[in-house]
Amino acid sequence: MKKHFLFLLILLAVFFSSCEDKLTYEYMANCPVYMSYETLRTAIVQTPSQSLSRAGKIYIKDDYLFIIQELQGIHIVDNTNPEYPENISFLAIPGATDMAVKDHVLYVDSYIDMIALDITHPEAVTVKSRIKEVLSYTLPPWDLDYPVAPIHPDSGVVTGWEKRMVTEEFNQYPYPVYTCGTGIEGDFIHPSVAASGNGITSSGTGFGGAITRFGILENTLYTVNENKLGIFNITDVENPVFRTHFYPGWGIETLFIFDEKAFFGKQTGMSIFSLANRYAPVYIGEFQHVTGCDPVIVKDTLAYLTLRGGNACGNEVNELQIITISEPSAPKLLASYPLTEPYGLGIFEKTLFVCDGEAGLKIFSIDDPMHLDEHQLAHFDEIHAYDVIPLGELIIMIGEEGLYQFTFTYPETIELLSILPIGQ
Repeated sequence: MKKHFLFLLILLAVFFSSCEDKLTYEYMANCPVYMSYETLRTAIVQTPSQSLSRAGKIYIKDDYLFIIQELQGIHIVDNTNPEYPENISFLAIPGATDMAVKDHVLYVDSYIDMIALDITHPEAVTVKSRIKEVLSYTLPPWDLDYPVAPIHPDSGVVTGWEKRMVTEEFNQYPYPVYTCGTGIEGDFIHPSVAASGNGITSSGTGFGGAITRFGILENTLYTVNENKLGIFNITDVENPVFRTHFYPGWGIETLFIFDEKAFFGKQTGMSIFSLANRYAPVYIGEFQHVTGCDPVIVKDTLAYLTLRGGNACGNEVNELQIITISEPSAPKLLASYPLTEPYGLGIFEKTLFVCDGEAGLKIFSIDDPMHLDEHQLAHFDEIHAYDVIPLGELIIMIGEEGLYQFTFTYPETIELLSILPIGQ
C-alpha cells in the first residue's frame, strides 16, 4: 500500500513539473509588416505620374481613366485623346483595391477605411472625408510556401510580409504564444502636383469593369468583401454616411447592379437581390455552379458569367455561361462555351467582349446566344487580357502588358488605337 502511494506521489510530481515546463520550437513564417493607423490616415499624397507596374481594375469618368495599383494607389490618365493617353499623376493610397465615382467624387477603400476624394481637378485631388474602420481588415498576398504568423490588428494594418523565424511556446495554457519580432511601418514621401486640365464634371457616375466590388445605385454606394456588403448613403457626395452591413452569403467576388437588383458573382454561383429598399436588400434567387472565380454582367433578361478554375479558384472549369433571368427567382443555364482563362467581360448593345487571359480578347455577336461560338467577330490572341469596358465605339481594356484602346464599328471593324505600356 505504501509503495502504491509513493508511486502515485511520484507520478503527480512529474505531471505538475511537466505542466510548469515550457516547450518551444522555431520555424520560418510570413511575419506581418505593419503600418500604424496614424500613418495610414496621413499617407494619401498625389505625385507625378508613375509607370504602371501590373494590370489592375479600371474605372472611367468623363475623359479620365483611373487604374488601381493593388494596395498601393490609383494611376490617373487623361484620355481626352484615346490615341495618345497621358498618364498624369499617381495617388498613393495604402490599401486601395476598388473604386467608384459619382459626380466629382471618387470613393476608394484604404484598408479598413472608406475615403471620398474630390477629383474635380484630377491633377490636384483632395480628400473630402474618411469613414474609419468601416471595411473588413484586409491582408496583402503572402508566400504560400510558409505559414502566416499571428496578426495583431491593434498594431495597425498589414502592408507586407517579412520571412523570419517564429518562436512558438507552449506551457500549461491551452494555446501557444508566438513571437515574431518587430514589424516595419510603411512611409510615403512625395512631392506635390500642380493643377491643370479640363477636370471632371459634377454630374453622373462613371463606368467600371466586371471585376469590380463597388457599385452605385442613385444615392447609394455598395461595397463587397467576401461575405459582407457595406451600404453607404452618398446623397451628400463629399460626405458619405455609412448605413449598415448586409450579409448576402459566402464567397462573394464581384457586384453588378442592374434594374434595381444586385447580381453577386460568387465562387459557387450567382445570387440576385432586390435593391428596391436601398438599405435592406431582399433575396430573389440564385444560380449555382462548380466552385470557381466568377464575375457577372447583365443585359436585358440574360446574365453573362465567366467561370475560371485553377489555383485559388477551385475546379479546372473555364467557360462562359449564359443564364436566363427572365424569372429572377429561378435563373437557369441557357448555354455554356469553353474558354482558356477567363477574367472580366463587357457588353455594348449587341456585342460581347470577353477577356480570356492568356488566350486574349474575344469579341462575339450576342444576337444568337444559343450559338455564340459561331458568331465570333474578332480575336486578339496576342494580348493577355484582364478586364474590359466597352463605351460605344471606344473599347478600353487592361491586360498584362498594358492599357489597350480600340475603336469599334459593329460588326465590321475593330482597330487598335493605343497602348499605355505596363512596366516601362
